[in-house]
Amino acid sequence: MRSPRISTPAAGLLAAAALLFAFGGPVSQAAFGTPTASAAAPAAQPAADLQGTPYISTHLYFGTGRHNGNPPITEAEFNKFLADVITPRFPSGLTLQEGRGQWRDKEGDINSERSYELTVMYPVREAAARNADIEYIRRLYCKTWELESVGRADVHAQVDF
Repeated sequence: MRSPRISTPAAGLLAAAALLFAFGGPVSQAAFGTPTASAAAPAAQPAADLQGTPYISTHLYFGTGRHNGNPPITEAEFNKFLADVITPRFPSGLTLQEGRGQWRDKEGDINSERSYELTVMYPVREAAARNADIEYIRRLYCKTWELESVGRADVHAQVDF
């Protein structure tokens, strides 16, 4: 089995796009509370103008740093988890990007680590079933490598393939 190709994202661009999508205005204005025309009075878009089908786009953030002096999760270990656990639950497709992340752990320490962002999209009508799969993946990843969490963000989207 071939290893999946992983590209390095422009993290700032992704964050800017996420904020723009979430707040409907330029990132600097949305992030700093500066009122904009779109933030002050959002224009309602008629349903007939939307392309595609209602979907949920779920983003999972997998860190690779471990506690208690344990070595980081290797690329080979992550790829095996991807092949054995994630892909069977989302065989229709997914996107995986490699990046750098940081977070504050339960002891208050800031950890910087190699990380992976996984994106899966599914129709809104499948949300309950997909939620069970996603939570299983998150729990198993944490249990397997004794980690505190896998980040999750869900976004409603109109999707067309």
